[in-house]
Amino acid sequence: MLLKYQDVFVPGGFPRHTYNARLDLNLETRLGEIKDNLCKLVTVTGQTKSGKTVLARKVLPPEECIWIDGGTAGTEDEFWQLVIEQLDLFQDYEEQEGTETSTCIEGKGTAEANFLVAKGSGEVGASLERKRGTETRRVRSLSSRVVALSGLKTRKLPLVIDDFHYLPPDLQGRIVRALKPIVFDGLPVAVIAIPHRRFDAVKVEREMAGRISGIEIPSWSNSELSYIPETGFKLLGYELDPSSATRLASQALGSPHLMQDFCRGLAKQRDIKYSAELSQLQFSPDECDEIFRDVADTIGRPIFEKLARGPRQRTDRIPRELKDGRRVDIYELVLHALASIKPGLVSLEYEDLRSAIREVSSSQLPQLHEVARVLKHMATIASTDQSSTPVIDFEEEEKKLHITDPFFAFYLRWGDLS
Repeated sequence: MLLKYQDVFVPGGFPRHTYNARLDLNLETRLGEIKDNLCKLVTVTGQTKSGKTVLARKVLPPEECIWIDGGTAGTEDEFWQLVIEQLDLFQDYEEQEGTETSTCIEGKGTAEANFLVAKGSGEVGASLERKRGTETRRVRSLSSRVVALSGLKTRKLPLVIDDFHYLPPDLQGRIVRALKPIVFDGLPVAVIAIPHRRFDAVKVEREMAGRISGIEIPSWSNSELSYIPETGFKLLGYELDPSSATRLASQALGSPHLMQDFCRGLAKQRDIKYSAELSQLQFSPDECDEIFRDVADTIGRPIFEKLARGPRQRTDRIPRELKDGRRVDIYELVLHALASIKPGLVSLEYEDLRSAIREVSSSQLPQLHEVARVLKHMATIASTDQSSTPVIDFEEEEKKLHITDPFFAFYLRWGDLS
């Protein structure tokens, strides 16, 4: 069957044709040790869209494991219920106990006696047996945690918890504490999380002292990212010009997901079909820029607009003028300042942001407490969004802003802020 570009480039899916094992990092081997009676909890950490889940699915396929998405469980009972459902277990346990007694009555009679069926004369012997029975049923409803842990221990199926950081920190601790005994017994357990304060690594390490095996997924280098278009387009019959691959990699912010988006968009733009003979392929800077803008508009606009609107109830709607003449409120002002920095996945000090505000604003600069309040509101909006990872986070005491999502950072570079 001839491959189509839709088969090769799969943003958000498993990249069967363009999977890059990054062999020099030894990631698959390290994660695979979990199946060899490692007796340690494995934590797979890395920035959003850095390939953590793809790696885990390659080594620990869902059809051979119990996979739980942390974003689907809000309580501990919901978490264990998800495990129970995948193990196909039940919480109700029933015991049944029965006893039976019998009585036999014997007698003689003539053939004409009413209770005998036989016809004729003479004496006939007969017996009548009566039985009585008693039955006791006991039903016990077990807790979801007890059933889930017992099932995991019996079935010995690896447990993978994706987006572990999405669970509340106290719930993270309770789950790890419950898993501790069966991890000690050799059950493979892996948690996937972003290396940020929503993942309470300290609490996990305290619960599993000496029993943690950490695997950090580093951001992808440009050469690792270039592997995706070079390999993918070759499968379609095209030799990609190295300058095009370099151009795409330079804007992917270390994210293979973004690179898959770029390649799919460019293939659609050119309407690329399978070529039996290897053909040369090059994308112009204008073609790349158009795809960058399209991808940014698709993946980043909704959350940008939410942050620009701010909370429903707010008092600060004072118009503030930008140097290009537009008038915005303080929420839009902060976002325009961030966009002027064109950040990657970074942590910004307040002074960095203040300098950026100064660069884009032609009016009086807002006070520190005003900017801090805006960032706090933005972080709240981001954390209540339906994504598993907030696009930004703000440490109020340290006055430090974390940009944690490459999609949002990419939108700040290429999106239409108007």
